Amino acid sequence: MINPRKSIPPRYPKPLIQYVATICRQIDVKQAVEVNHDRNRWWPPNIDDWRLRMLVAGWSTRISNNMVSTYARVVVQAADIGYAQLVELPAHRLHQIVAPLGLPTARQRYLRSLHEYLEKLDSIDCDPRLMDIDQFISDFSQNVDQASFKVAQCAALYSRGYHCGVIPVDSGMVTKLAPRLGLQLPSGAIAHEAMRRCLEADVRQNAGHYRELLREADYHVLIPDDADPSWWLHLVLIYFKRLYCNRPSPRLCRMVPMCDQVIDCSCVPEAA
Repeated sequence: MINPRKSIPPRYPKPLIQYVATICRQIDVKQAVEVNHDRNRWWPPNIDDWRLRMLVAGWSTRISNNMVSTYARVVVQAADIGYAQLVELPAHRLHQIVAPLGLPTARQRYLRSLHEYLEKLDSIDCDPRLMDIDQFISDFSQNVDQASFKVAQCAALYSRGYHCGVIPVDSGMVTKLAPRLGLQLPSGAIAHEAMRRCLEADVRQNAGHYRELLREADYHVLIPDDADPSWWLHLVLIYFKRLYCNRPSPRLCRMVPMCDQVIDCSCVPEAA
């Protein structure tokens, strides 16, 4: 397996923060980030059981913005039942719970496999929340059915808390956002891990600059004093991707990678 830490150093044509400085000031991006930063709709902070958080993280895959209310109702129902009771439910009852999300068989397999994985770790007195992040994501993605690198990243983030430093990367960030940031990634699933490590390294190295940026942009979000603003950066990038890159906005710079201005610029392709 390719080691993203060695093969893809965190490098961009320009410092990432130059792009983020424009991206984060877009009103629609800012509004979406502020709504979801302190209380995320996909991963609500009121769920206390970290095992249930890992389950919910996996069930959040392939949930569109239009489905988030349906997903939230399933999460509430799962939380009311509790993790210990969920894993004991018969297949037909579990199917009823996850059916509104679609892919009910895959979501049941994820629950069963997650439970087996956590039971094995418990048998050797291993707390997955204390594992090295890279080791956990690799191990989780290899041993839990239906768990990609992205699912493993989400399970790591949600079980450890918003401000643990993990920046999940979905397929759209790899295929639509990374090229616009000039970030070169390896092909295949490992690209998710390569981009995650690049982003996390950047925010660790420039945490003070990012904090100053979000203050200048007047973001009303809560970040612990001892935490890097990685959760904030994740949300800024994910919502910019959803709002501007999924269906490319005409406001986007037509050049790749993007210029410093990013949107509403005067860049034109050079004449042939």
